Amino acid sequence: MLVCPHCQFENPTANKFCQKCGTSLVQNTCPECSSLVPFDQMNCQVCDAIAGVTWWAILSAQSGTTEPSSALDNATLATGCNGYLDIQQRYKLIDQLPVTDDSGERQLQVLDCQPFQLSLLEALVLQQDSNETASQNPALEFNTPGAEGWTDSMNALAIPEVAQPYVALNHDLYPVLPAIHNSWKWHDQDILLLEDRSHFPLLMDVWCDQERFPPLLQVLQWLYEMTELWHALEPWQCQQSVLISSNLRADAEDDTLLLQRLYANPPGQLLTLHHLGKQWQAMFAESQRTQLEPVSQLLADVEDGTLKTVNAVRSRIEAIADSLQPDTSPPTQPLEPLIHPVAAAPNLNNLNGITDPQSDAPTDGMAVTLPPEEEEEDDPLDNDDMPTIVLPMQLFNLEEVGRTDVGRQRDHNEDYFGLDIQVSKLESPSGKTIHARNLYILCDGMGGHASGEVASALAVDTIRKYFKEKWQESPFPSAGINDLPNVAMMTEAVQVANKAIYDVNQENARSGSGRMGTTLVMVLIQDTEVAVAHVGDSRLYRYTRKRGLEQVTIDHEVGQREIQRGVDPDVAYSRPDAYQLTQALGPRDEPFVKPDVQFFELNEDMILLLCSDGLSDNDLLENHWESHVRPLLSSQTNLDKGVSELIELANGYNGHDNISAIAIRAKVRPSLEHLR
Repeated sequence: MLVCPHCQFENPTANKFCQKCGTSLVQNTCPECSSLVPFDQMNCQVCDAIAGVTWWAILSAQSGTTEPSSALDNATLATGCNGYLDIQQRYKLIDQLPVTDDSGERQLQVLDCQPFQLSLLEALVLQQDSNETASQNPALEFNTPGAEGWTDSMNALAIPEVAQPYVALNHDLYPVLPAIHNSWKWHDQDILLLEDRSHFPLLMDVWCDQERFPPLLQVLQWLYEMTELWHALEPWQCQQSVLISSNLRADAEDDTLLLQRLYANPPGQLLTLHHLGKQWQAMFAESQRTQLEPVSQLLADVEDGTLKTVNAVRSRIEAIADSLQPDTSPPTQPLEPLIHPVAAAPNLNNLNGITDPQSDAPTDGMAVTLPPEEEEEDDPLDNDDMPTIVLPMQLFNLEEVGRTDVGRQRDHNEDYFGLDIQVSKLESPSGKTIHARNLYILCDGMGGHASGEVASALAVDTIRKYFKEKWQESPFPSAGINDLPNVAMMTEAVQVANKAIYDVNQENARSGSGRMGTTLVMVLIQDTEVAVAHVGDSRLYRYTRKRGLEQVTIDHEVGQREIQRGVDPDVAYSRPDAYQLTQALGPRDEPFVKPDVQFFELNEDMILLLCSDGLSDNDLLENHWESHVRPLLSSQTNLDKGVSELIELANGYNGHDNISAIAIRAKVRPSLEHLR
């Protein structure tokens, strides 16, 4: 199966072009000049830009093998696989195979010559995810690969056990943890292919950058994230991954901590928070930063065991961060963990040096004696009432993508959307800040062929013109001044659009079901302030790491109206007219249209998703947000591709209707100028 990089359509392996959109499936497209580049070429032949898809390959001795293989050398690769890492000749060596390092590993880049083809491991994960969705069986949780059938599938495909922690943890830790692409056994070697993160800067390089000089609060955030990672990796005995400075990277866009790979703990060594504290001491020494007394005390208390638990360390970091904020800071975003709950480690023996602490027997080659479990002492800082950091936030990245599709059963599209983007960017040594005044509108028309699409387009165009004149064309306000339209202006804009459609209905003497109309959901963003208005059943969803997926708007339909009157939901939606709209633009004049208007802040990284009911019907997003919405928040996820996958998902479940979506990815960070 070949997955089209443009529309995500699944094509037969023999296809040379996507049978849905016509995109080439035998060549890459250069990101700089758009020339077509053969898969087996790393660079564009026209502009020399990197166009190939690369993976980071790790070759290590298989479990139970103490010495690296002499069989898998340059000669074997050059003659046996003709310069490729695999017999199928998919992964081409970019450079010569490096010598084995002290740990018995070889690491190198490889070029993927079949980048649109799913790997065996990816296919297995997709199948597992599909089985889980179909059965709704808790035993088949994605992050518990020890479930029945998982190990058998892994063994049948000769996938090494060393790959299993990546598969299990990636669901909760990506993008902190790199994505795993493929893994297999060859001779006496385990081969692992991971997302190539060699282009990300080292964390210590960012930390020591004299031009940027990250504020202390950012450094505390890194310590907090390392503490979270320590907790997540402990069940897998992989805390060593946090103790190797060259393994710690930073996302240049938002300074998020990243791991280049996982490292198993040294055989026979029990790693504790003492080792983490020692690592922090070394990092501060290398950065040559002046330490505040509370920070020095934190490092000492972690290293000498005064702080015995991860919760105690987290609480101490939060308390220090809270003490740095000025008394006048407005309430916004507390310091939050950036990773999800810890994935449970399966009871598997011999994970290539990665052990399950719940197993009675140590794994081969790693005899570890765990001390008796100590009762956690109450720490004065370890309680739920601890103050958390509160800082004003600033917008530093905003992306948006809109898509619409006719669906599988309709012959015309009555949906329509519009995006008006007005962004001012400020670059400085301390980073990037943007000021935005953006408008997003999505409408779902009704009234039959040549009517619904007219109403939806007329609504979008009318509202765009209204806000262009009354809001977007005015100069950007001074810093700290908010000129986001208020309730009265939002309501007036909706009523102007309603009148435009209503007047057309009256002029054409339309009546009854022949009167055209449309639903509406719109979002206005002024820096970190958001205004929302909606009429009908087109929706706005919001996703954040802290709260998950939330439906922001409430449908204007009979069932919801009855619920608001106190009727039991089951009774309300047993009515035959439960899904009939109670409001829409166009069929009636101004007094009958009363949009719901609300406001909120972008006080943490957020995905906003505007959609027609073709996407939201049958609780599609509620059932699939973890697989299709949550990944969109990561800067490493292609937003265009993600929205296309949502449309494709809806076509599989709700193809009876037109499908439209606008996804907005907002990234914020604390405004730290006063702390430098």
